[in-house]
Amino acid sequence: MSSILTNTSSMVALQTLKGINSSLSKTQAEISTGKSVGSAKDNAAVWAISKVMEADVKGFKGISDSLNLGESSVAVARQATETVTDLLTEIKGKVVAAQEQNVDRGKIQTDIDALTEQIKSVVNAAQFNGLNLLKGTEDMNILSSLDRAGDGSVTAANITVGRKDLTTSAGVYGGGTSLAPNATVAGGASAVASTGNSAVVTFAGTAADYSAANATLTVAGVDLNYTGQAGHTESNAASFFSAAINALGLEGITASASSGALTVTSTRAFDSAKVTVGALAGNAAGSQITSLNGSAVTQASGDIANRAEQIDFSTSAAVKEGDGYKVTIGSGSYNYVAGKGETMEDVARGLKTAIDSAGLTGITTKVVQDASTGQWSLKVDNSGASKSFSSTGNEGGTASGGLFGLDAIDVTTNAGADAALDNIETMINSSIAAAASFGSAQGRIEIQSEFVGKLSDALKTGIGTLVDADMEEASARLQALQVQQQLGVQSLSIANQAPQNILSLFR
Repeated sequence: MSSILTNTSSMVALQTLKGINSSLSKTQAEISTGKSVGSAKDNAAVWAISKVMEADVKGFKGISDSLNLGESSVAVARQATETVTDLLTEIKGKVVAAQEQNVDRGKIQTDIDALTEQIKSVVNAAQFNGLNLLKGTEDMNILSSLDRAGDGSVTAANITVGRKDLTTSAGVYGGGTSLAPNATVAGGASAVASTGNSAVVTFAGTAADYSAANATLTVAGVDLNYTGQAGHTESNAASFFSAAINALGLEGITASASSGALTVTSTRAFDSAKVTVGALAGNAAGSQITSLNGSAVTQASGDIANRAEQIDFSTSAAVKEGDGYKVTIGSGSYNYVAGKGETMEDVARGLKTAIDSAGLTGITTKVVQDASTGQWSLKVDNSGASKSFSSTGNEGGTASGGLFGLDAIDVTTNAGADAALDNIETMINSSIAAAASFGSAQGRIEIQSEFVGKLSDALKTGIGTLVDADMEEASARLQALQVQQQLGVQSLSIANQAPQNILSLFR
């Protein structure tokens, strides 16, 4: 049936042409924008994912800038610490040269002072955009990543770079909670004096017959042999060993005899002296060495303790930033305040530096560790008049600089030159540790920066896969749609001519 009121063919052709034009417009939009999903109406799910990923890409661009800034700051600190290490090594060479007696220590001290000032200059200048990692103890956090969880939550990740204070500041001793139990004077000594320690070897009997006796006494590694003679008594044996020991000329070792007792005295500051005794042999009735330091013996040995007094540090207590420890010698107190990440070894060495820097006459120090327990101790010796001696500690201070004591190095005296040798080694180790730490941090930042760059590229590629148009496909589709559009127009034209054909029926 034909109708002049309803042209079904025209409606079908028109709807087909509209669909073709819509597809053609979409294809042209893809070609002009390069995106198959340009807005949420194109594909809401894919568009939402792409926008989240685009936001992450923008975030990683900011992270890359943060890493570049952090890497530059750490690189400056690393270079500075390496320079400080080289300068400290030069100072060590000067200190070693000052150990000789026939050198001009005054000129050497001038060189050391100049190198010290140069180190201070390097530390003060080691900043990037105002940030100096060689001062203070507060860590620096560098934004390194944005970690997105499955539920969509985002967490910022950081690379933490610890500051390494290489200043020469003495710190500020605090008045917080007492730390006295962590640093105790061995044996409860209350004074440090030049008095030596002794071992007493007692011989038996009163006027006992020593005519056929013989014995061996070993002092500080030297064997001494006694052979009795007619009429000898225990006093002769004691006197023989006393004279023999004194004749050896052992540093810090002397002996005396009285009423059949031999007293061996050591004034060695930091080294013990071993005494070994053996039983008398022979036909002398009742003749024997009866005791060493009051203990009955047939054969025994013992150590004469070193003269120095000793502060023992806890093997279990942790050291926190701001923990201060103090040693009092006579009327003066000398303290060290620990920084972040330090140990009891650092405290012991810091106190040694503090005492050495004071230049006390007759006072020498040494840091030792017990091989069996791992306990660190500070030994303090006094070759002069007796001085009171004590130790304590408190929380809540401001940390001393990592090169504390550097500007107090004085090699113009024998004692100062000796003390400087140990202390400069501690400072070199601190500087080397700081340089190594910054080097490791810089390497990690470089790796993370490279990873972030690759991650950003991968995210961009993923976004492109989701929303970018396939230009080859779009081009082919455009040509096909253009042909369909032409055919659609012709079809509509033909359909619109159908009512005109009805007129021929009325002619």
